[in-house]
Amino acid sequence: MRSPNKSLKVENLPRYPAIIKTRESDKKMTAARLILAIVSTSVVEAALFVIWRWVLPEWGIEIPLVALIAVMAAYAVFAVVDFWFVTRVLKRQTVVGLPSMVGSKGKAASLLAPEGQVRIKGELWGAESPDRNIDIGEEVMVVRQDGLKLIVRKADSNLKGTD
Repeated sequence: MRSPNKSLKVENLPRYPAIIKTRESDKKMTAARLILAIVSTSVVEAALFVIWRWVLPEWGIEIPLVALIAVMAAYAVFAVVDFWFVTRVLKRQTVVGLPSMVGSKGKAASLLAPEGQVRIKGELWGAESPDRNIDIGEEVMVVRQDGLKLIVRKADSNLKGTD
């Protein structure tokens, strides 16, 4: 059995290992989306004016100009907020794969002596507990990865540092 590696503390690991910087293509895509948003909002505003000016009077409906301006202003505010929200969502980078498992908690699905299996986020993973044996059902925390294997520690021992 290996000796415990003292550098496996969760505090020593990067919080978001798979963060990717914004690329030039992302900036171009945002600019294209902005132009499309301006054009589509203008088309909707023009359609509202056409409906107010020609369609509603045909049906005998009279709406004051102030109401039209209020509706158009409300739609413009909605379009700006929608563009801002969607842009933020699209820029968010999804962290996937094994690096995203670091810091995750789960339960031992088999005895880890020192190798076994753990269930994390509903998935079964091969794992190793270098410091001590972990019984079935005990809560574990992922401290790092080694290839396709997760290196875990008992969840309550992670915060204590060394045992």
